[in-house]
Amino acid sequence: MTAGQPRPVGLAEEASPPDGTDAAAITASLAAPERFAALFDRHAPRLHSYVARRLGPGAADDVVAETFLVAFQRRARYDLAHPDAAPWLYGIATNLIRRHRRDEVRLFRAVARAAADTPAEPLADQVTGRLDAAATRGPLARALARLPGGQRDVLLLVASGLTVTETATALHVPPGTVASRLARARRKIRAELGAAGTPEE
Repeated sequence: MTAGQPRPVGLAEEASPPDGTDAAAITASLAAPERFAALFDRHAPRLHSYVARRLGPGAADDVVAETFLVAFQRRARYDLAHPDAAPWLYGIATNLIRRHRRDEVRLFRAVARAAADTPAEPLADQVTGRLDAAATRGPLARALARLPGGQRDVLLLVASGLTVTETATALHVPPGTVASRLARARRKIRAELGAAGTPEE
């Protein structure tokens, strides 16, 4: 079984997750569905920021709500070997975002156009370390819009705080694939910013 893929929750596994972990909350929610709310409380704010960065705040509420609905419906198949459910939730959200690829690209292009007359901000060499709502403007937004979807997924998941391994789990791809997509995305972003004359720190 590929790492990160859901597996059925067995009776022997139900009591195994350590208390306080997402896996424990998911297990408890099988008998007491209200216990699933702990995952929402723990992860919704960061997940909302991630989706809003990609689709705008208007769509973020709906996508985050749908993410937790899908997660709730699939909770019996969650792989309890992963105590932290963040990669799983980000993976669901990313799949939902893929339905809005055109909206995402339009958002980045609109941000780039709106910022065309404002001075560019300095950017760190490690682009993902500074990719937040304030940085997603002008040349950077234009560069993000031009990335292939898979590379943009990886770049923005890592920018949201997931490790390469967690991103691989979220996307159901090998860590090596994530690393290569991330390297290509960073090169393309740097090249775009360099061509636009954006200064780097």
